[in-house]
Formats: sequence, structure tokens, C-alpha cells
Amino acid sequence: MKKEILKRVGIGVLGGIVISYLITIGISMVVWDGNYYPCVPTLVDRFGTEIVAVVVQTILSAVLGAGFALSSFIWQQDSWSLLKQTGIYFLVVTILMMTIAYFLEWMEHSIFGFIRYFAIFFVIFVIVWISQYLMWKKRIGRINDKLHEEK
Repeated sequence: MKKEILKRVGIGVLGGIVISYLITIGISMVVWDGNYYPCVPTLVDRFGTEIVAVVVQTILSAVLGAGFALSSFIWQQDSWSLLKQTGIYFLVVTILMMTIAYFLEWMEHSIFGFIRYFAIFFVIFVIVWISQYLMWKKRIGRINDKLHEEK
């Protein structure tokens, strides 16, 4: 179990950093003024220098990735219903994501900014959840078909 936890945390840390980095590249491409934007300017203002802001963002992106990875253990609770698994997972990752996003200035610090960021997060969560559900439903269907063929 310890080995699996460490494996997931390691993958999650790397994944969180890579995704964060790719997002900064995407944002820089959208702005398209020839500059690279490693983090939001308000984060630089808060920490005083760009390097400190980027280091903090990298560390918290790693924490976010590790948190998502560890939260995946929720899906292994076979005694829980899919609704319970989804609800608890959503609650855990939402608290994690919203807290880190707020701290890293990824959202406007207002009620409207919070609601807008949450809405975007919710839509992405639903899209990913539905795609995962359909993928697993298809895989299970194939396994069942093979079992019926063997009978």
C-alpha cells in the first residue's frame, strides 16, 4: 500500500507541475505578444519577484497534483455507491482546487470571480467524469462479452 501511495504521489506531483507549465504556455500563446507568462502578475506583486512567485506556484501545483492523485483512492472504495464516490471525490478536489487557485491568484478575489472559476472547474469535472464513465462502461461491456463468449 505504501508503495502505491508513493507511486501515485510521485505521478501526481509531476503531473501537477507539467499541467501547470503547459497552461502557462497556453496562456502566453493566447496573449501572443512575444512574452512568456509563467504566472499571473498579481502573484508576482504579492511575492515581490517573479522567481519566488514561480517557485510557489510550482510547489502548489505539485501539491495539487498529489492531492488529485491521492484522491483517486476514493474510486477504489467498492462498498460505496458511484454517487457517494463521486460526491466525496468532487468535494475533496473542489476544496483543494479552489483553495490553491485562490492562493495563486488564478481567480479574481471576489464572489463573481469565485463563482466563475468554480463554474469552469465544474464544467471540466463533468466532462471528464462523463468521458471516464463512458470509457469504463465500454471496457466492462467488452469484458462481459468475452465472458459470455467463453460460456
